[in-house]
Amino acid sequence: MGHMAIETKLFFSTYVLIFVAELPDKTAFAALLLATSHHPLAVFIGAAAAFLIQSLVAVTFGSLLSFLPSHLIHISASILFLVFAVLMWRKEGEEAVSSPEKQTKIRFSQSVSAAFWTIFIAEWGDLTQLATATLAAKYNAPITIFTSSILALWTVTAIGVIVGYKIKYLFPGKMLQKIAASAFAVIGVVLLLKH
Repeated sequence: MGHMAIETKLFFSTYVLIFVAELPDKTAFAALLLATSHHPLAVFIGAAAAFLIQSLVAVTFGSLLSFLPSHLIHISASILFLVFAVLMWRKEGEEAVSSPEKQTKIRFSQSVSAAFWTIFIAEWGDLTQLATATLAAKYNAPITIFTSSILALWTVTAIGVIVGYKIKYLFPGKMLQKIAASAFAVIGVVLLLKH
């Protein structure tokens, strides 16, 4: 089998592995929930940037990621989910800002930031990051592994954002906000109980 065929097979097998592992993951669910109350493009940009950095770290440092203190990472992620739950539950109407343009820019950048930090913290030591690290260490094909992993993560994120964006039109805003806050709280509690 030629070098190109091996690289192509590695690319697609990595893509499928990461896609399937990420689909039911807490970070995919977080992207979906964030898209119910934030601008979908902002959520995608923030999550995509977080996954980009996480995948780069995974490929660069390979198996060293397995030495991270996973209990501290999961506790931090659970606290973040619980904080988001409280903030979302207590959120009232949007605050007035001097101009609609300024208000939109502030909300967009806050949404990017919220998505980035949620995914960035939750993804540390996650199954998909460790799988990416392991594959990079095993196959010595960092560009192929990085590209296929990041595309799989972005695909799942896009699916979550689209579903979340569509869901927000099925429920009244206040009800959806409470549902999303409750879901964030459940994820946070589950993460705390697991570690």
